Amino acid sequence: MSTPTLANVTLDPKANVYFGGKCVSHSFTLADGTRKSVGVVLSAQLTFSTGAAEVMECVAGDCEYKLAGSDSWQKSGPGERFAVPAHSSFDIRVADAYHYICHYA
Repeated sequence: MSTPTLANVTLDPKANVYFGGKCVSHSFTLADGTRKSVGVVLSAQLTFSTGAAEVMECVAGDCEYKLAGSDSWQKSGPGERFAVPAHSSFDIRVADAYHYICHYA
């Protein structure tokens, strides 16, 4: 997978640190106002809540996820995405490290 190059990006240099450092991300805004974040989830099983709808895109590593209301775990690896509705949640399990881009709706 190639490394994306983004022109005219406003980056928030302060890291978002969740779950005692098990997830660390950086937020950025594109020139058209689109918000995204890039980060890593380390070995853990966590539950995230969403405000806006999100699409999680795996760029390295892998994870298993379970959307709110579902009983089944799904896998996501490099190049794959999964969508999470607004005002919802999802569980994620990571064995090693899951590197991602989060696309906010």
